[in-house]
Amino acid sequence: MSPPTIGIGTQKKARLQRLKDEVKRFVFANPGCSAQTIVAHLSHDKKLRNHGLTPRKIGFFIPRHLKSHLVWWQDHIAGRRVYGPDEYDESTA
Repeated sequence: MSPPTIGIGTQKKARLQRLKDEVKRFVFANPGCSAQTIVAHLSHDKKLRNHGLTPRKIGFFIPRHLKSHLVWWQDHIAGRRVYGPDEYDESTA
């Protein structure tokens, strides 16, 4: 058994940053999308298969990592959360 490796975690940070960028890019292009459509786009179209994405994970990921850029609201017809860009984001102005 090899000893535990000590590193600064650059690959983990790079994956997190790429996931943030891809989610923001998709939601800004398609406001009003659900977590299921985000996962379908990322895992099938963008081939981010090694992230293990599920709609539940995206639902926890967006409020935790992207709360300053994206907002969510309840779609009462379908009964699920939908996501869109924050109107008061300074980077888009």
